[in-house]
Amino acid sequence: MEYATTAYIGLGSNLGDRFGQLKTAVTRLHAHTGIRVARCSSVYETAPVGLTEQPHFLNMAIEVETTLPPLDLLDVLLGVEQSMGRVRTVRWGPRTIDLDLLVYGDAEMRTDRLELPHPRMEERAFVLVPLLELCDAKADGGHKARDRWRKALDTAEGKDEVRLWTTTNWRSESGRFEN
Repeated sequence: MEYATTAYIGLGSNLGDRFGQLKTAVTRLHAHTGIRVARCSSVYETAPVGLTEQPHFLNMAIEVETTLPPLDLLDVLLGVEQSMGRVRTVRWGPRTIDLDLLVYGDAEMRTDRLELPHPRMEERAFVLVPLLELCDAKADGGHKARDRWRKALDTAEGKDEVRLWTTTNWRSESGRFEN
């Protein structure tokens, strides 16, 4: 792959085969020519935020290397969601799959379609726990904002409701990835 930017994506599912939905999304992203899934976090079960009368989520984060600019990467994420039956009818409602572009290198941007870093990620433990797992596992400490994210986790919504659901080795399960 030519010069690539490291990006972090949050994934969540609370409808149907939640774990299967996560695996399918990771596989579809990795299959894109402009995206290489570098690492995957463990999977965590979390209580819903906002609209609480719905099933619990499975959440995880992935680190990708991409040659796509941020808005093109967002389009790929939205396309994967749509292909997996994501319907956007109720804000914070149940979903087959949710893919959020959390961080794209050191980029900061605010458009009507995309804000980077993700504007609410530091408020949500279900995002920070798997993201920090990926950063903490990197020899270089991961993203430069890691220490700020660690502090944000202390006061993040739902911190006590993020439970490790499973660790997995994506390479052995899919033949393509590794943690």
